[in-house]
Amino acid sequence: MVGTPVAGYTIKKEVGEGGTSAVYLAEHPNHGTVALKVLREKLRQDKTAVARFIREAKYGARVRHPNVVETIEIGQADNGLHFLAIEWAEGEILDRYAKQHAPLPRDEVATIVSQIAAGVQAAHDANIVHRDLKPENVMYDPKTRRVKLLDFGIATDTQASSDERLTRAGFFVRTLMYIAPEALSGEIVTAAADQYSLATIAYFLLTRCLPYTAKAPREMFTQLLTMPPIPLKDAGGADAEFSFSQELSDVVMRALSRAPASRYPSVLAFANAFAAAAAISPDQPNMLNKFKGLLRRNR
Repeated sequence: MVGTPVAGYTIKKEVGEGGTSAVYLAEHPNHGTVALKVLREKLRQDKTAVARFIREAKYGARVRHPNVVETIEIGQADNGLHFLAIEWAEGEILDRYAKQHAPLPRDEVATIVSQIAAGVQAAHDANIVHRDLKPENVMYDPKTRRVKLLDFGIATDTQASSDERLTRAGFFVRTLMYIAPEALSGEIVTAAADQYSLATIAYFLLTRCLPYTAKAPREMFTQLLTMPPIPLKDAGGADAEFSFSQELSDVVMRALSRAPASRYPSVLAFANAFAAAAAISPDQPNMLNKFKGLLRRNR
């Protein structure tokens, strides 16, 4: 499709693809450089695929925040192609950056977590649960440390009917590592699930490890439903050389609680507690006294 005009957008190059859509770098005379997500041509007559594509676009458009990519236009071109034009975010996919550079310094992780949390909280304030928080859905610019949240493809509206909000485990086959346990057990997913996913992202950025040992989807599914996560202080096994304060470990593990009610009251409360605990050096436990008040306020 390179060079093809789509509703006034000129496609420059493909930058990503999935099973139902492709993403292109495109130019528009009024909007400038954008990311153009186009539903695959073979699906244009698939009512379910079209409905999901439009729903994703509308959910994203409801969330206006500096840490969420801006939705510019939702439409259908003259040739029938459904498209979504969004802000072109500078940087790289956080997953790629983390795999090259993790484990990251605590202060950098705190900066990333705080910005993701701010964007997610904006979604929650708009009655939207993202349900698919993972490093692949975050843009990160290491030069500026700016973060942008992407992809509301399987988000849900907290004011929708119970049937609409129920999660189908099949949605998560490729992203089980970051999914809250309740999303796999037929429960209605709430904002607390996004907090669990963000805590898993933080865990990975700090350690380059995940809080479970499973390697295959079936094994991961079982561990998520039946086993507690590996404590942060034990990440990587006996040969690991990580050193974290007990406070930081406690914050992360609380957000990874199996029971949603045991997590922090909001994703921002978790991010604030994480930032405070991340500032505590493992070899300076007495510094905790400076942060006790903040930690208590976020319980």
